[in-house]
Amino acid sequence: MQYFTDTDMGLDLSLVNLAVESAFSDHGKGLVLMPPKVYVTLPEGDFRTMPAYLPSLSIAGVKIVNVHPGNPQKGLPTVMALTVILDISTGEPVAVINATRLTDMRTGAAGAIAAKYLSSKKEITLGVVGTGRQAEAQVAAISRELKIRDIKVWGCNPEHVRKFADRFMEYPCSSGSLERVCDCDLLVTTTPSRSPLVQAEWIHEGTHINAIGADAPGKEELDPALLKRAQVFVDDPAQAVHSGEINVPISQGIFRKSDIAGTLGEVVIGRKKRERKEGITIFDSTGLAIQDLAIAHIAMQQGKKIDLPFP
Repeated sequence: MQYFTDTDMGLDLSLVNLAVESAFSDHGKGLVLMPPKVYVTLPEGDFRTMPAYLPSLSIAGVKIVNVHPGNPQKGLPTVMALTVILDISTGEPVAVINATRLTDMRTGAAGAIAAKYLSSKKEITLGVVGTGRQAEAQVAAISRELKIRDIKVWGCNPEHVRKFADRFMEYPCSSGSLERVCDCDLLVTTTPSRSPLVQAEWIHEGTHINAIGADAPGKEELDPALLKRAQVFVDDPAQAVHSGEINVPISQGIFRKSDIAGTLGEVVIGRKKRERKEGITIFDSTGLAIQDLAIAHIAMQQGKKIDLPFP
């Protein structure tokens, strides 16, 4: 068995996007085995287990990932992850992968693929709500699929906003109110909010939104009225209903599972699409285990590794 470290170092984001796009294509065609993630609630956070089998890559495994919002105050990332890869013939563990940064990258790639297929424009003003690692991952991945003309960013901490802008100095980058940041072509929301931040009246026709932050029951970033105005696409219906952006509106009877326009996989294979250029589209991302397998497949070919005896 091998332990892979520094698995994010030097990975080509365009290659990661392509691998994740292929995984969504397989998902849209029904060619994957992936039960919904399982949540275990802890006193100060939670962890999730995410198993899957991706036949097109002959890879199977499970990721264990935590979300502890108070970790930055302790000098730790909010999200940390470990992926175990199994031999599909014997079930023997063949690799253990440090997937903390890979999780950022594969989520960024999902947003990039959603933007590629659902954005009404190929050259965009990008609005970013939040300034953390996932906000950075979204911008980096989207830049491989669309031309970013300029960035508007909003965050609670002015110092974090400044550091975010410094990270992307190749683009004109400005900060402003939430309402001003929402005046864009493509909006990315990456916060852990449990009450709507983005109001429906702030979003103009033709906007695409990547709703990334809501990844557990009770979380939501968007005004539910916005969901009713938009075509809402999800990565996986069961996960989205349980813990995605639509979870609270569904529990309140504001939104229904039948209102979902389709999955991103169905969009990738051409079964579903944006209906009108002037309409609003939303991608509700919860994170799929097949994304983790797709990026693990790349990391195992390029990452640094240590041999570990097993069994």
